[in-house]
Amino acid sequence: MNRFLPFPPDKPRRSRDVSILILLAALIVILFLVSMNTGFMRLSPFEVLHTLSGNGTRQQQLILFDFRLPRIVISLLIGAGFAVAGSILQGLSRNALAEPSTLGINAGAGFAVLIFISFVPATTAAPIFVLPLLALAGASLTAALVYFLSYRRADGLSPTRLILIGIAVGAGIYAFQLILSLRLDPQNYQFVAIWLAGKIWGGDWRFVLALLPWIMIFVPFACYKARVLNVLNLGDETSKGLGMPLERERLLLLAAAVALAGACVSVSGGIGFVGLIAPHLARRLVGPRHQIMLPVAALSGALLLLTADTIGRWILQPAEIPTGIVVAIIGAPYFLYLLAKSKA
Repeated sequence: MNRFLPFPPDKPRRSRDVSILILLAALIVILFLVSMNTGFMRLSPFEVLHTLSGNGTRQQQLILFDFRLPRIVISLLIGAGFAVAGSILQGLSRNALAEPSTLGINAGAGFAVLIFISFVPATTAAPIFVLPLLALAGASLTAALVYFLSYRRADGLSPTRLILIGIAVGAGIYAFQLILSLRLDPQNYQFVAIWLAGKIWGGDWRFVLALLPWIMIFVPFACYKARVLNVLNLGDETSKGLGMPLERERLLLLAAAVALAGACVSVSGGIGFVGLIAPHLARRLVGPRHQIMLPVAALSGALLLLTADTIGRWILQPAEIPTGIVVAIIGAPYFLYLLAKSKA
């Protein structure tokens, strides 16, 4: 990898980047504490700290450790996973609009999971750990289909064509999801409808354990490949001229993005736009160098999704707004803004 361009930052820039990372981490910690105090059963900050130290009542421990903490951790993991997946896809396609939901990857992963949970109730630990694998299969098949339909021998992979075909494939899969949901009994239909809207339905530590390995493997892998993404941004001819095995690196990075998106969809449902907003925010904060942009995007995505989940649990208590709807309210206008700015 030393033969590729390193893009080293100067010392003032490095200091600023570290400051931004620390600031984002501090905001996550603050929101973490706020989120633990958000819900129908309120806990004061003192009660939260008292319970975390092991001195709370049995009810407080049940609320905090069995209900809120798993969901908060899952929100952070999902936000980071979607953000890194979106960063990879934008780097590979050199398209600012690319992210798992606009390319249909979320829809493919969700369709595979939906088939499973519609016919096999997840009442034991084993199916929960199978869900990410099923989501990976659905996401992989969808990504392969979108790539196949977008690629042309004459001009290769067009970023605009990739986005349009991804949206079309995603819309088709969502139609099949609705057809499948109409065949369900009322109880399962209500669950599926909320899940498709982007509800974080994995609310216990088993789902954390099912999702954590995927985040722990593929997020560091993406950071390890940051220099490759930097070179890919220079264009195919330059990348080949620098001695990069272009197709192999693209395949590895695409597999990482698909794995991250699929695993996140398996416990979050149809949440979109996190992979779109977080990379753009990271590039505005620290620039395009993926060595620092990817960690900043991961923290930004985690912060965004935890904020959306906290708002969804707070604004209509005791009812709850699915996290995906809150994110869509934020992300849809931003997507239209980027679409208006992009060159067709």
